[in-house]
Amino acid sequence: MKTKVKRQDKVQVITLGCSKNLVDSENLITQLSAHDYDVTHEAENSDANVVVVNTCGFIDLAKEESVNTILQYADIKKSGGIDKLYVTGCLSERYKNDLEKDIPEVDAFYGTMELPSLLHQFNIDYKHELIGERTITTPAHYAYLKISEGCNRTCSFCAIPLMRGKHISQPIESLVKQAKNLAKHGVKELMLIAQELTYYGLDLYKERALPKLLDALCEVDGIEWIRLHYAYPSKFPLDIFDAMARQPKICNYLDIPLQHANDDVLFRMKRQITQKEQRELIEHARKTVPDIAIRTTMLVGFPGETEREFQDLLDFAEDMKFDRLGVFQYSHEEDTTGYQLEDNITAEEKQERVNRLMEVQQEISYSKNINRIGNVYRVLVDRKEGEFYVARTEYDSPEVDNEVLIAAQDHYLRVGDFVNVKITKAEEYDLYGDLC
Repeated sequence: MKTKVKRQDKVQVITLGCSKNLVDSENLITQLSAHDYDVTHEAENSDANVVVVNTCGFIDLAKEESVNTILQYADIKKSGGIDKLYVTGCLSERYKNDLEKDIPEVDAFYGTMELPSLLHQFNIDYKHELIGERTITTPAHYAYLKISEGCNRTCSFCAIPLMRGKHISQPIESLVKQAKNLAKHGVKELMLIAQELTYYGLDLYKERALPKLLDALCEVDGIEWIRLHYAYPSKFPLDIFDAMARQPKICNYLDIPLQHANDDVLFRMKRQITQKEQRELIEHARKTVPDIAIRTTMLVGFPGETEREFQDLLDFAEDMKFDRLGVFQYSHEEDTTGYQLEDNITAEEKQERVNRLMEVQQEISYSKNINRIGNVYRVLVDRKEGEFYVARTEYDSPEVDNEVLIAAQDHYLRVGDFVNVKITKAEEYDLYGDLC
């Protein structure tokens, strides 16, 4: 008599939202793979019978995308296309009870810090010895390094502390271990991420310890670029700029979300900073690191934002001439203090303000790019796409910033290599160059 052998589950992981979610998915994949599970990440033709959706719950559009993705796989499960469906991440953390009622096809929901519980669904335990190990889903030459979890800030528009909890820093030793492991597997660029980068170390070392962490990471062989993302501007530790100036591995790049520039709006947002202080911070950065590229994000349509207040933001952006700038529409999030205010700006007005601000930034970006023509830059080759190799300077992060296009017919390049390129042509958000 033949014994029926139960086939091993194949798992497909779907990641929605930010790079911090991506790191969580990579840790999940690492744990499953270590227990001999066949795991794919967003594979187009996956034959997986188990799907894990890692959700985002930051703003309305992100929540809508997460819910639609869950429903998509719930329908696939009902039709017999998959056997199990699990949901984790920010949306699941925040709306678990509602989601359980509304989408009963999901086998289980888990919050942002419940990886061990999720693993129990696969009859495996969390392997603590894998801390420092990680399967990356990005191209092999760059990876995100999450240096802390959670946030202690109380910005009135933001629900992240509700979903991610209080700030918890990872020890420097653990982060260095992770960096060494990533470098061993070919990673050349580390992008440091957190909900709030500049708060790093206060809980562990009773001081803002990001510069110490940067110095330690710069000692890791194989890592050539270190990039800083999501730095809160209030009480900014200025010695970060000193570290950037003295350490050649730290990219002259800072992602510092300012959110607005009008003092009244900043006060209502509970940002704990004024426009004058923001200007002084940017001026100090540019004085200490003259070659620095500053990326910021702005939030338009916050409750009560008048045309005058928005014009203040426009004037600020035009005056400061940020190298990179992104814009979000305000999303009215329940349980935030901003939710107590009347969301009195229409969706059409919000979009119109987004467009006006991006028109200003487009002109600034084009002007800055034109000035790069004739200059030579060291770039990192990310991929080959059609007739071009696509690369980045140290002033650009993947997916969100400018790219350098190099004609593939004229050169043979390897993805993940650094090359020197002379800029020959510029557009609003792209540069063209030749090897030199």
